[in-house]
Amino acid sequence: MRFEGRAYRGHDPQWAFTPLSGDGAAFYGGRFNPKGVPALYLALSPMGAINEVCQGLAARIAPMTLVEYDVDCADIDDLTDASTRAALGVVEADMACSWGEDALILGKTPASWAIATRLIAGGSAGIIVPSYAPEAAADHRNLVLWNWGSRRPHRVRAYDPSGKLPANQLSWPKFR
Repeated sequence: MRFEGRAYRGHDPQWAFTPLSGDGAAFYGGRFNPKGVPALYLALSPMGAINEVCQGLAARIAPMTLVEYDVDCADIDDLTDASTRAALGVVEADMACSWGEDALILGKTPASWAIATRLIAGGSAGIIVPSYAPEAAADHRNLVLWNWGSRRPHRVRAYDPSGKLPANQLSWPKFR
């Protein structure tokens, strides 16, 4: 399917100069990307983005830069849809697995990584999934992209009409 709409992400201000980078996800791995695989995790609502950053508001809200994105991306699989999951052979419990525990503690490949690896190999640019952050609202959805850029069919643009996002880590003025 084609996803065309807005998406959101809360960035650590230190890294807000690279709002389209998937480098952090590639370095650490994530629920739907093994280490070494870049991914851009976006929420489909502003509150969903805040919930993702705070992981269910379990801790206090640290400073963040909330960025809105314009997305026009083909080759998206909507895994919130039961018929799509069935057609792709995706089990909902595998999406919701304890991926961090599996990868970091048990040393095994999380089921959600196996889903991502299979879908990427099949040409998927990304997926729409429920939010698995603690206390996520039932309607919170995320868009996870593995293939994105500045042009269609996988176009993603950070919305910054006034040029307020920093150009690099040195862009923020230092006040004394």
